[in-house]
Amino acid sequence: MMVTDQMIPSFDGTRLYCKKNIPASPKAVVVVVHGLCEHLRRYDYLTDKLTNKDFSVYRFDHRGHANSEGKRVYYNDYTEILEDVHEVVNLASLENPNLPIFLIGHSMGGYAVTLFGTKCPGKVQGFVLSGALTRYHTPCAGPLPIQLPSDTYLPNSLGGGVCSDPAVVEAYNNDPLVEKQISVGLLNSLYHGVEWLKANPSQFTDPVLMLHGCNDGLVSEKDSRDLFGEIGSTDKSIKIYANLFHEIFNEPCRDEVIDEAIEWIEARI
Repeated sequence: MMVTDQMIPSFDGTRLYCKKNIPASPKAVVVVVHGLCEHLRRYDYLTDKLTNKDFSVYRFDHRGHANSEGKRVYYNDYTEILEDVHEVVNLASLENPNLPIFLIGHSMGGYAVTLFGTKCPGKVQGFVLSGALTRYHTPCAGPLPIQLPSDTYLPNSLGGGVCSDPAVVEAYNNDPLVEKQISVGLLNSLYHGVEWLKANPSQFTDPVLMLHGCNDGLVSEKDSRDLFGEIGSTDKSIKIYANLFHEIFNEPCRDEVIDEAIEWIEARI
């Protein structure tokens, strides 16, 4: 196993912190995209499960998050997040020209990869979405857009809804790399990105597996059901897990969820 990290410049020069876990004989590459206010290290367990199955894993911290550069938890425009994903996918493609590439995105990361897949079809072999924000049926940040200056910051109140396991919630709340505030600029960029997704679902045509917890208090499972019904993909699957909260990769039955994602990817290599 080779583990490396590096700062990679995105489209506008903002440097993103990227970590790569490469097994001896990889059969495919998985790019993992984290959610709002968190960071790539919260996917160490998922990464271990993937590398044990001979997947190379590329992860990065979103701009303005954890170890990446950029104004903290802030976007000027909804396209910035998908362009950052595009840069990491391009890096994975350049470094692995003979391997298929898949994307796993959770929550805002699921939103990011859905934007990327809709704007740039055919770039990767498939997508796995986990609790992806694609419709905003649960207004966890209140009505959007917010009529305040974009550099106004609001407290991160996501912690209580992330998981049914109290230990995961406690670790989230005490994690120094988890951002404690969210800018109005970022929240309003989510609004504009979701509106664009709602207007262009037929442009998403790649293979996709949508996974969602039925008891997700932060992102409604109806987001995934609406997306599933409206996209142009012919190879699409959806599973709503009874009783699970938002972070399905951290729930007590996480091995079942992760195995489901791995099996779906393996069937498409």
